[in-house]
Amino acid sequence: MKSAGNSKKISWAKHQKRWFGKWHLYLGIIAGAIVAFVGVTGSILVFQDEIDRALNPNLFEVIAQKQKMPVEEIVPLIKKNYPKLKIDYLMLNNFKNPNEAYSVLDLKSGNETFINPYTGKIGGKRIHTSSFIHIVTELHRTLLIPVAGRYICGLASLCLLILTISGLRLWLPKKWKQLKSVLTVRFSGSFKRQNYDWHNSLGFYSSPIVAILSLTGFCITFSTLVIPFLFLLNGKSPQGVAKLLGAKSAWHAQAVPLPLKAITAAAKEKMPNAHIGGIAFPADKTGTYRLDMLSGDLPKVGKREMLIVDQYTAKTLLNSRSDFPNVGNAYLSWLTPIHYGSFGGRPTQVIAIIAGLMPLALFITGFIIWWPRYKKQKRGKKQKTTEAALNETSETQVSEKELKPAKIKTPLPKLGRYFITNFKAGFKYAAVILLVSFIMGALYGLPSGIIIHPAVFVVAFSAVMVCLNFICALLAELFNILFLLPFKKGSHRVTRYFALSAAFLVCYLAVYMVLANTGMEIF
Repeated sequence: MKSAGNSKKISWAKHQKRWFGKWHLYLGIIAGAIVAFVGVTGSILVFQDEIDRALNPNLFEVIAQKQKMPVEEIVPLIKKNYPKLKIDYLMLNNFKNPNEAYSVLDLKSGNETFINPYTGKIGGKRIHTSSFIHIVTELHRTLLIPVAGRYICGLASLCLLILTISGLRLWLPKKWKQLKSVLTVRFSGSFKRQNYDWHNSLGFYSSPIVAILSLTGFCITFSTLVIPFLFLLNGKSPQGVAKLLGAKSAWHAQAVPLPLKAITAAAKEKMPNAHIGGIAFPADKTGTYRLDMLSGDLPKVGKREMLIVDQYTAKTLLNSRSDFPNVGNAYLSWLTPIHYGSFGGRPTQVIAIIAGLMPLALFITGFIIWWPRYKKQKRGKKQKTTEAALNETSETQVSEKELKPAKIKTPLPKLGRYFITNFKAGFKYAAVILLVSFIMGALYGLPSGIIIHPAVFVVAFSAVMVCLNFICALLAELFNILFLLPFKKGSHRVTRYFALSAAFLVCYLAVYMVLANTGMEIF
């Protein structure tokens, strides 16, 4: 689109004058580089297991024998042969692969010891925190910045989601006959024209998956906010779940820890159709066993579930299958696989890699679009300053009152009526966004034949974002009513934002409740 360079007054480019254009520009400038970096590292992590094993074949690979030793047998053997080896977590890795080793983690030192699952002997060691994949993971999650880095990356995911939505709004052509031109790249055009077309086309075609990856990335980072809302939406108290997660073993002076065989037997009794994927061992005398269970037939990791067991009585203190609502189990099983594309095997992994690289491509093409305009505006401001200095003498003869244009006060519309009008309009927008959310999720899983699950979960996780947004809108409107309107400083835009957010909340909650109570084996 043409810029406003021909105008004497320095102003926004035509497509940037609307609020979504300004959001798109500012967020792209402020967060574009971080978003691009997080996207590239995320693309690497799509094949993190394969890369880690390719870089360290001597650690992960063992010679297959008759049968792998079960966990309850191999752990006592490890403790007997290596009494100084601290076991905080035992990971079975890919237990279906006969050539895959087990690994033992010492969380304090970061040591990772690989165990031959047929003999119980050590096959190799490494510092887990120094491995290539761990470093890339930390870059992706925290930028290697302690504490704050995690939230910077989480907010970058939110920025990417807003950039995607605002970019789609900017992309929409005014007339249907222009649709072809905004979906293709005009190779016969100049470099500037081709770059602009690439930015539009890449942004449009990648938007479904980029939006999903940014949504799930935000949910993973801000799990302390997301999980309580998931439970609240299903009528369960987050405090009750937190209490279950923080359960302690019933220690007393005469208490004797049970052998691991009793713990695994209790797990098999509760989940007979599941396999143990890993075990977290008690950290102290009141600590518990946490068993990460895998079941189902998802191509990569299967359905993830969790058991927390008392180390003295083998009593189940938490069973995610019964204690978590359906969507809580969906969070365990589906959020990470959707984020990395592993839920559908190779097809969705390839899609996730491409989508992870898109923020970098869009940042580069967007910068090439923005930079010449920025320089032109800068030159215009400099020229304007010079002209003002030359005309300073003549301007002194004109009174300041004559120079100032008369301010036309637009009366604020009546609050209640204005709210209802925008509340009704919000349902139309919410219906469109809901439909688009379903389609996005379905398109993601289409190449692998898994369509319903990702479509439903995109809506479920979006419902949490809608709830969080409504809280922000409610707080803004309360501030508007209590502190601004009494002094005639109120903004009708805040009321419009609140009305639209309320409509989205009602619409999403209604659809969420229908999905959660369909009786379908979605979760």
